[in-house]
Amino acid sequence: MCHVIVTCRSMLWTLLSIVVAFAELIAFMSADWLIGKAKPGRPEDLNDWTGEPYRPTLGIYGRCTRIPHMQSSLPDTLCGPYAENFSEIASGFWQATAIFLAMGIMILCAVAFVSVFTMCVQSIMKKSIFNVCGLLQGIAGLFLILGLILYPAGWGCQKATSYCGPYASAYKLGDCSLGWAFYTAIGGTVLTFICAVFSAQAEIATSSDKVQEEIEEGKSLICLL
Repeated sequence: MCHVIVTCRSMLWTLLSIVVAFAELIAFMSADWLIGKAKPGRPEDLNDWTGEPYRPTLGIYGRCTRIPHMQSSLPDTLCGPYAENFSEIASGFWQATAIFLAMGIMILCAVAFVSVFTMCVQSIMKKSIFNVCGLLQGIAGLFLILGLILYPAGWGCQKATSYCGPYASAYKLGDCSLGWAFYTAIGGTVLTFICAVFSAQAEIATSSDKVQEEIEEGKSLICLL
């Protein structure tokens, strides 16, 4: 008989697992890892545009830049990958970053998918599914840390210096600043380890004596605070 067990701690862990996976995925896909130095806009005499400076952004494999059009008074912001394949990513360090982040995100997405079913299935081959998922989240967190540590080592590549100026080098931003995607990746990594620790609490909540009493009473839907 299938028992649906819902507790505050297990639901919170499930929600956090899903949020972490999406946060890391969005950060990885974003081009807002580095915000480049301000570049001058188009001259004022073209279509009466004021030519205010703008700051392009650069991600691990993507970028956003402004492209003015002669037929329009406003520029268009073009975002997309600058690398058509993995080998064209600007730096070997960024290639390693992409690998480690992708591995961590794949694990987090798998855990997020499995976490939805923990209401009905709490163990696999006599192993707590919460503990297994918590272990996987810890491993994913290590991959994410490795990726984030290697990422600043690539700030001296030619692509980065074209955005950040000649003074940019490994672990030195030059004229750039960090974008929201980098901070989101860091926050997601911290939450990943919190989820890994909290998975133990979710396991305790779903296997408590009160839950066992509800099961012995024949209830199939068990909701506990």
